[in-house]
Amino acid sequence: MLVRKHKSKELLQETTGDRIFGVFNTGFMVLLIIACLYPIWYVICASFSSSGAIQANVGKLLWPKNFNFGAYKMALQHPLISSGFRNIFLILLGSLPLQMVMTILCGYFMAARRVMFKKYIVGMFMFTMFFSGGLIPSFLNQKSLGLYDNLWALIIPGALSLYNAIICKSAIDGIPNSLFESAYIDGANDFTVLTKIVIPLIKPTLAALLLYYGVGTWNNWFSASILIENNNLLPIQNILRAVLLANDQTLNSAAANTNDINTFAETIKYAAIVISTVPILMIYPFLQKYFVKGVMIGSVKE
Repeated sequence: MLVRKHKSKELLQETTGDRIFGVFNTGFMVLLIIACLYPIWYVICASFSSSGAIQANVGKLLWPKNFNFGAYKMALQHPLISSGFRNIFLILLGSLPLQMVMTILCGYFMAARRVMFKKYIVGMFMFTMFFSGGLIPSFLNQKSLGLYDNLWALIIPGALSLYNAIICKSAIDGIPNSLFESAYIDGANDFTVLTKIVIPLIKPTLAALLLYYGVGTWNNWFSASILIENNNLLPIQNILRAVLLANDQTLNSAAANTNDINTFAETIKYAAIVISTVPILMIYPFLQKYFVKGVMIGSVKE
């Protein structure tokens, strides 16, 4: 026993190599954090600076130069940015409930144990996950359905992600089968089982899926660039893309005061980035406690 205790103490002692590794590991992680955070900090500082100071700045930017809120004032007052936020919130309001309902129903069906032709139906689901008609047929199909240049074009086609439905299915598979059998013996139907047993038990997973759908919808600019022609119907990410790539022509075209736009022509880009990023970042802290638990459900089997 004494020999074993002595050996265990030696194993617990930190060696010189462990200390060296810890120092290098800590230093590397600090440098990695700085490399990841500095671009964000640069954008924030530039958004509160004057355009002339940013254009004259050479090298790193640690603090705002000629601190002012002019770029944010111009960005928030611009009609295209305000309509972009209105459109993206309308899209989220319409798409998130539809996506969650479709995902829960699809996941519950794939997790069901006694369903006729389930194997073949799930096979059809999986086929659509790997093969699609392509961009042009999808565009022609949505145009023929009257979805072109309409916000519904950004809501209905993305109503279900099969990948997220598979995650939901894995969470349902983790529920003991005895709960379902007890509910059926007591006379419950599938709707009651789904609403009273399944949904309350997989809330962490649903919160993670809600975050997936929300971030994906918020960042989706490609669909709108193809299906939306009216600038007043474009979501905020498309407006941001136009600001960054079109040399501010989108902003200049509808500007009420050209001199103000010219004054903040450079910094308004950074202000638009911050404005379009902050809302989605504010949602994550409220779902963080469910996020890790939600993505882990179904990943470990006993």
